Amino acid sequence: MRDAGLCHAINAVGGVAQLARKIGVAQPSVSNWNRVPAQRVIAVEAATGVSRKQLRPDLYHEPAVEDDPIDPVDVARAREYALLAALLSCPPSNALLREIAELRGDAMPLGRAHAAMAEAASEAMTTGVEREYFDLFVGLGRGELLPYASYYLTGFLNERPLSRLRESLASLGIERAENNFEPEDHAGTLCEIMSGLAAGRFPASPEAQRAFFEKHVAPWMGRLFADMESTTSAKFYRTVGSLGHLFLEIEAEAFTFAN
Repeated sequence: MRDAGLCHAINAVGGVAQLARKIGVAQPSVSNWNRVPAQRVIAVEAATGVSRKQLRPDLYHEPAVEDDPIDPVDVARAREYALLAALLSCPPSNALLREIAELRGDAMPLGRAHAAMAEAASEAMTTGVEREYFDLFVGLGRGELLPYASYYLTGFLNERPLSRLRESLASLGIERAENNFEPEDHAGTLCEIMSGLAAGRFPASPEAQRAFFEKHVAPWMGRLFADMESTTSAKFYRTVGSLGHLFLEIEAEAFTFAN
């Protein structure tokens, strides 16, 4: 029996088939879900506009008063990674585009990147952004970009970087999402994992977070974002590339200072 969050998501887009199409998952897999898998929450939220707290209240709930408070910097990091995860996992819904359009920038580089993305979102129509996403990451045979660690590091899919990632996920106690047939080294999945580490949903020490970033994110994802920045086939996703590229540079520098 489907839980309330999954039912709400399905109803929001008009059925199981529409939800499966929007998040790039086979329809039979979505039909078998009883609830939204943990590693699909961000993508479903982006595609449907249904909040993650509604989709999985067991994972995204207000912390108890006695819990250790999360550093505001880590909260901001988690939100940045979650936004990138949503935009890399599937094309954004109208609701998410409206939220992005309301982002406010400042004079700092990251603030300017937010402002540029907000401007692009305010000018975008969902159909146009869906087409950008399709052309960039899906394509008729394949997209312009393949957002997988294995491909960027070896030139092939499902290679050694994926097996090393799976070993690291097992050591952190992070399990593969039920009925998720997407390789775990997809950039959207890795950003969602980094969001969970920063927010404390996946318990890990700062040293473990740094090691995960340096081993599985830093060696390649900046190149993906740089390729997104330079693409001529997308307008909105160029701003996503600029934001992601800059944010990863900030992350790398912060982890260096934390040593």
